[in-house]
Amino acid sequence: MSNRPLDPNAIKALNEMKLEISNELGVPETFMNNEEIDPVNNIFTAGRVGGLMTKKLVEMGEKNLMDD
Repeated sequence: MSNRPLDPNAIKALNEMKLEISNELGVPETFMNNEEIDPVNNIFTAGRVGGLMTKKLVEMGEKNLMDD
């Protein structure tokens, strides 16, 4: 089984979600453009963004299950 999204629009949607969450966390634009990133800062910022993405995706899934 592949880890790749089945829907080609899924990649675009996940990238948009990543940018939205990064903005909510106040991640600087230089970080998003990969300009002179401190590797330690990169790890911690990516972890926060990934954690919030997972949380939001779980909430969306739970909502869909309850609505059905």
